[in-house]
Amino acid sequence: MSQSAPVMSYAEAERALLERSDKLAANNKAVESARLRRQGTEGLGGPSLSVTGMVYHYSVNAELDLDPARRMLDGVVSMLPPGVAQIPGLPSIPTSVDLHREKTKGSASLSVLWPLYLGGLTDAVRSGLDAATDEAQADAASSRDSLQSLLVQRYFGAQLAERAAQLRARALKNVQEHDSAAQKMLKAGVIAQVERLQASAALADAEQQARKARDDADLAATALARTLKAQGPVRPGSPLFVSTRTLPPLDEFIAAAQSRHPGLSKVQAKQRQAESLHEAQEAMRRPQVLAFGSHEIASQGKPNWAAGLAVRWTLWDGLDRDALAASSQRSVEQAELTQAQIRSDLALLVERNWLGVEQARRQYLAQQAQEDLARELLRLRDAGLKAGTSTLIDLIDAQTNLAKVQTERAASANQYVQSLAALLESSGQSDAFEQYMAQADIQIPSDAP
Repeated sequence: MSQSAPVMSYAEAERALLERSDKLAANNKAVESARLRRQGTEGLGGPSLSVTGMVYHYSVNAELDLDPARRMLDGVVSMLPPGVAQIPGLPSIPTSVDLHREKTKGSASLSVLWPLYLGGLTDAVRSGLDAATDEAQADAASSRDSLQSLLVQRYFGAQLAERAAQLRARALKNVQEHDSAAQKMLKAGVIAQVERLQASAALADAEQQARKARDDADLAATALARTLKAQGPVRPGSPLFVSTRTLPPLDEFIAAAQSRHPGLSKVQAKQRQAESLHEAQEAMRRPQVLAFGSHEIASQGKPNWAAGLAVRWTLWDGLDRDALAASSQRSVEQAELTQAQIRSDLALLVERNWLGVEQARRQYLAQQAQEDLARELLRLRDAGLKAGTSTLIDLIDAQTNLAKVQTERAASANQYVQSLAALLESSGQSDAFEQYMAQADIQIPSDAP
């Protein structure tokens, strides 16, 4: 990894990840959408006021039959005195008249509808939307916890890979020095050709191990940079850590998981949605009472109006209400059983992760004796080479063994960190990771001696 790459602490990396994560942003949008949907139904079941306006044009054509009127008039005329009946100029009545009316008119009215009783349907709908909002929040929390665990994996994995690369690079430098010394010693006749060849073979192996460790470190750094969406490589500044203190009791973590794990919160939200759906199905069986009113908006004359109460009770329709109610009840029971199973699975998962942390902690502490032995063996081999009681290969082997033991201890520290992150995620306490990191009394930086 380039030494010019910016150093980023774990807290800075976590902040960058949470700010740049598309997945978390999408979950936040889902939460906002669910919250706004619930907000939009706040007035559900209240009165509604509407205005209706219309403009219409009509044309009416009709033929009016005047025969009955003409016959009646003829009868009246026949009863008049002869002189009067013969008055000239009296109009004759036609047998029919064509009528035509055409006009454009408009009307407007205000209408009020107020559901007074819907059998609990509106409360069921609102409760279901509340539960849907809680489910979206649980999904967002779960995504956040998963991202934090991924960051721990990538961040401290890069730290471990860099430490291994530096240990291998230091071992290679020592072997190179010993190889150069072996060449001089061979020319001086101090060592045999076979020892020189052993030193060369050790150098080739050290070079291969160093290249592999560096490639692994560069790959881990690239994975970390892409996780953080960084423009270039970054160097983790927070070291690996281990706490010599034991964890709090297992029961505390199990209790935290039972109350804080987002997966359990999601199942509880699902159960509430199922209960709301069941209540909505039951509400459809009950009568509905509504108040209504309508008032005509007229520019002249006395407007028309109407008001009253309406009761609607569906006695039968094409839906099998019993089957629908039974279906929603089964969904409630399914959610209850799922919740019970998740609680059991969570307790087991927390216990496994808790034991994983403790095992990694004990393993790291137990490896102190191996590192002390490796250091003492290196000291003896170095002193023995000067005294002529050890060979150059013995010294190279001792240095290589120390690097190996130190790398294994760093791997145990990383296992401790990863297990701790998994434990906190499974107990719904991912945000407490930095607190545990700050309380750790053993720090393992990448460039440790």
